[in-house]
Amino acid sequence: MTQIDYITLDVFTRERFRGNPLAVIADARGLDAETMQAIAREFQYSEITFVLPPADADNTAEVRIFTPTMELPFAGHPNVGTAFALARAGHVFGKPVGDSLRFEETAGIVAVTVERDADGAVTGASIEAPQRLTVADGLPVETLGPMIGLAPSAIAIGHHAPLFLSVALPFLVAELPDLETLGAARPDMSLFAAAEAGLDPVDGRLSVFVYVRSGAEPTRLRARMFAPLDTIPEDPATGSASAALAAFLAPGMVPGAETVELTIVQGVEMGRESRIHLRVAMVDCRAASVRIRGDCVEMMRGALTV
Repeated sequence: MTQIDYITLDVFTRERFRGNPLAVIADARGLDAETMQAIAREFQYSEITFVLPPADADNTAEVRIFTPTMELPFAGHPNVGTAFALARAGHVFGKPVGDSLRFEETAGIVAVTVERDADGAVTGASIEAPQRLTVADGLPVETLGPMIGLAPSAIAIGHHAPLFLSVALPFLVAELPDLETLGAARPDMSLFAAAEAGLDPVDGRLSVFVYVRSGAEPTRLRARMFAPLDTIPEDPATGSASAALAAFLAPGMVPGAETVELTIVQGVEMGRESRIHLRVAMVDCRAASVRIRGDCVEMMRGALTV
């Protein structure tokens, strides 16, 4: 039997018991993929990270991300939280951790900047999505509406039809007309399964990210994310989906701007309000890169017996 230390955090929040929970195993040497998956199933968090020595000594670490059912090539809150945990520890595999980190992941290198307060204490991190935005046709509203417990007419299509958006991990993204409709959404697992069966294979399971625009504050959005096939009926904060949506919307929000900043509030309906801050760099009126920033708070420390 071996003792494996872990830490849990709440990510995209400054308050405990808010945001998105994450478990970080800062030294996963000796664990194989099967054991990592079993640990992720045991925690039942939306994601858990396992930190390993990097293949390239110029990078900080290899980071592997698991949901309860699969390994992911990239995700937002696991990277933000892992950076926070390593920066607070101050070292990883005997090397000091500064304020600029590089994580090796299946989707590519994830560049990280540690965030600190005026006293120098670590408060969170920002990460750059490893891939540029890709856009593909989504599902028709006649299919999507019932999947999330809504009439097809409740899906807003004035700005765009449902689309698959990705900056390394695809999400089916749709706009809803108002907060009342957003609050009424409920995922139907059987309809998710039927819809996924008709899709070409993609990374991850079929996940739906729905959002509402604010008329008074166009760069502030409210969102929810459903992934019931991955045992995640609802996710309190989804950085990768938020980044893809920000990259998609930014060109039309502030015409001619070199950067566009957005805030996406998620998890309200779950009682786990999260705030995801996004900064999109624009080149020739198109999103060139997007950074995901959030605060974190430590929750628990412990040891696993494996």
